[in-house]
Amino acid sequence: MTNSLRGEVAIVGYGRTPYSRAKPGERILTVDQYIAGAAALALEKAGMSKRDFDGQGLGVSHAEASHTVNWSAAVAELLGISPRALIRGDQGGASASAMLIRAAAMIHAGIIDRALVVGADTPLSIPSIAPGLPLSPERTRGIFWEFQGPFGVMGANNQFGLVQTRYAHQYPMKREHLGKIAVTTRYHASLNPGAIYREPFTLEAYMNSRILSDPVRLLDCVPMVNGGLAYIVASAETAKTITDKPAYLLGCGEVSNYYSGSRTRPDITVTGFVQAAPEAFRMAGVQHHDIDVFEPYDDYPMIVLMQMEDYGFCKKGEGGKFVAERDLTFKGDFPISTDGGQLSGGQPGGAIGGFMPIVEAAAQLRGEAGPRQVKDASIAAVSGFGGIPYARNARSCITLILGSEK
Repeated sequence: MTNSLRGEVAIVGYGRTPYSRAKPGERILTVDQYIAGAAALALEKAGMSKRDFDGQGLGVSHAEASHTVNWSAAVAELLGISPRALIRGDQGGASASAMLIRAAAMIHAGIIDRALVVGADTPLSIPSIAPGLPLSPERTRGIFWEFQGPFGVMGANNQFGLVQTRYAHQYPMKREHLGKIAVTTRYHASLNPGAIYREPFTLEAYMNSRILSDPVRLLDCVPMVNGGLAYIVASAETAKTITDKPAYLLGCGEVSNYYSGSRTRPDITVTGFVQAAPEAFRMAGVQHHDIDVFEPYDDYPMIVLMQMEDYGFCKKGEGGKFVAERDLTFKGDFPISTDGGQLSGGQPGGAIGGFMPIVEAAAQLRGEAGPRQVKDASIAAVSGFGGIPYARNARSCITLILGSEK
C-alpha cells in the first residue's frame, strides 16, 4: 500500500445509540430504528444534514437482522438519502474499518467528497438457536458445518477456547494476564454511561467466574446487545469546514484469509495483523512509541493480547509479560479499550462491534471522552477483526492509525 491516503480524509462526526439487552420491560427497537438513531447522532455531532449526503457516499454494514440481498440500498431508502456510491461492509467486525478505507479511496479518487457510514443489529431480537447466535447462513453450510459444527463447535466461545488453549501450550501466558485486560475494560466501562455493564470487578472475581468453554470463562466473553453506531468521513479539505477537531486517517493495512506458515497446518496463534499493522504504521510514518491509545477489537481478552504482539508492541509469546508490566488504564502508559470496549460495553451483533474502536478513537483524539479521556491523545491505533475461520485465526484483519493532525 502506498502513502497516498495519508491525511486525505478525516472523521468529522460519530454517533452511538444506547444499547439494549432486550430484557423484559425494555423497549424493543428494530434494526431500522437503530440505524436511523445512530445516523441522526452522527449528523448532529457534525452539524450536518442527511441532504449533505445526496450524491455522496453511504456505507452500510451487514446485519444478521436484515435478511435481504439489497440491504445497503434499503438503508438508503430508509434514511431518505440518494447516494452516488453505496459501500457495503460484510467482513464481520472488520466491516467498519474496511468501509473507512473504501470511503477514503473513493474520496481520493474524486468519486465522492464524504460518506455517512452506519451499522446496527438486533441479535437478541431475531430467531436463533441460542441467545446471541442468529441463524446465519454461515452456520448452516460450507466450511463451518463441514468441519466444525458436526464436532460441537457451535460458536465463538468454542473457537476462541481452542485458540487460547493452543496459545497457552506454546507460550508462557497466565490467566491473570487475560484477567487484567478484562478488569481494565470493566473499569473503563464504569466511566462510560453508554456501556452495558458498568459495575467494576476484581481479578479474583474474574478468576472465579464460571467456565463456559474451557478455558474461556464468563468474564472472558463479550455480551451481545442490540444497538447501532455511525461515523462520518470527509475529505481533509471539507473536514476543515465542518469541525476544528478532525480525526485524520493517517495509515491503514488490511488482509483477509491470512495464513501463518503452512497452509495445511498454519500457526493459529498468529493473526493477519502481523501483515496489516506494519503496513499501517509505515503509511502513517509513526513508531510504536508514538501511539497514545490502543483501541483493539476486543471481544475476548485473548485476541487483545495477541494483537499487542502482532502489532509489534512486543514479541510473539511475550504478550503476557507485556500486559503484566503495563498500566492499561486511560491514565497509564498503554491505555486500551478506553470506552470499556466490547467486553464490557457490549457487542451489537458480530459485524457492528467493529465500529466501537473507531468511534472511541475519534472521541479520544477530539478530546471528547469525558472522565476516561487520555491526556494529550493525538495518535490512536485501531483494529477491525472479522471472523474465526477453520484452522486459522482471524478471517479479516485491518489496522487503522488515526491522528488529530495530518
